[in-house]
Amino acid sequence: MLGVGRFGPRGGDAPQLDERVHCIAEAGADRPGASRPAMLDALDGAERDAWVVLSEAAGVGPVSFGRLVGSFGSASAVLTAARGPRGAVILVDAMVDADGGARLAPATARAIVAVANDPEPILGPVRRAGVEVLILADAAYPARLRRIELPPPVLYVAGAAASLGRARAVAVVGTRRPTQAGRGTAARIADAVSGLGATIVSGLAYGIDAAAHVAAVDAGTPTVAVIGGGHERLYPAAHRGLVRRIVEGGGAVISEFAPDTIPSRGTFPRRNRIISGLADATVVVEAGARSGALTTAAWALEQGRDLFLVPGRLDDPTVAGSLAFLREAGPEARVVVGIPELLEDLGLLGASVLRADVDREGGPAGPGSVVAALPAVERAIAAGVIAGRSSVDELALAIGLGPAAVLGALTALEIRGLVVEAYGRYRAAGRLAAGGRKSPTGRAA
Repeated sequence: MLGVGRFGPRGGDAPQLDERVHCIAEAGADRPGASRPAMLDALDGAERDAWVVLSEAAGVGPVSFGRLVGSFGSASAVLTAARGPRGAVILVDAMVDADGGARLAPATARAIVAVANDPEPILGPVRRAGVEVLILADAAYPARLRRIELPPPVLYVAGAAASLGRARAVAVVGTRRPTQAGRGTAARIADAVSGLGATIVSGLAYGIDAAAHVAAVDAGTPTVAVIGGGHERLYPAAHRGLVRRIVEGGGAVISEFAPDTIPSRGTFPRRNRIISGLADATVVVEAGARSGALTTAAWALEQGRDLFLVPGRLDDPTVAGSLAFLREAGPEARVVVGIPELLEDLGLLGASVLRADVDREGGPAGPGSVVAALPAVERAIAAGVIAGRSSVDELALAIGLGPAAVLGALTALEIRGLVVEAYGRYRAAGRLAAGGRKSPTGRAA
């Protein structure tokens, strides 16, 4: 198991992966000069099964897995050695370091011998669960996750594995017991981020996680849920309906644990490093003093990813952890001061400035051409604003979208300078309000 206490995020003395582990991690990335173990060039079904079996042996984590495969050349070779005479002794002896110290506990070696001689209790549930197995040597293994210090050797995926590797991804995490305002903030952030084409990553927990997933699904954008146990032991079980929506929406529910693994206090910190590892940036919305979301935040900084925290009232316990983290992390963590500013900080706006607002003579075009150049949801919202619908409720009722989706589109239109808001009412602005009317100088009135 991966420790998150003494060797936890930002601890400074976490165990390092050796070169052989990095060799495996880079094998699917086709980096110039990277060596490739021969077994990675032609993984057959037996070798893939061996990765699953070895990774599930008690006591084998990402570091020991990499060292074993590096020492023996393949996971199949590790299991073959384990099945032989004095298998446990051979495994321990092969893992002695240059200073004569053992790098594999005898209990772990015995666990490997046990699964090598009887792999069906591991492989059977995987087959019955119908999940896709991704291993670190696969080209389809998500590139962002491959680059972290402790990438899981095996991922179990329900849904579309392709959703793990979309161009942009943002993690949105927080407390399981949010305020109504916090839940709404998470939904607005997820909706706005999804509306700009990024994948939302979270942990399927109650509260902030669920709000983020639901907003992404409602926006019609794939979302990725990382669970802290096996797919057949889903926690919380009440989210089975949400899992179905995520999968049907082109997203994925993933775990590094075999389908029949029972979630525990030790599995969730491991899960958190995958949430941050799959994302370009992590946004924390409402985290109490002992919130697991702070572990995800710490992993994000360890992995060199951007980190943003939504602040709150000084006496509010739901943000006590976020405020303390901001104080301790210093400039490495950034404050979310508004959704438009967050989208800009995330780099999601890019070069999205409209160019269709210039007519053939170089003058400003009317609102029709501006609206036509917008993405579908923003186009519908812009048309509604032009028609005189000025509140979120009016727009949601007229267009048939949820409030979170409407707010996300309005935020994007505000950023483009096409609408302005005052006292909860929105009106057309800039080129959307110009209407093609010309002043005597030839400029828009």
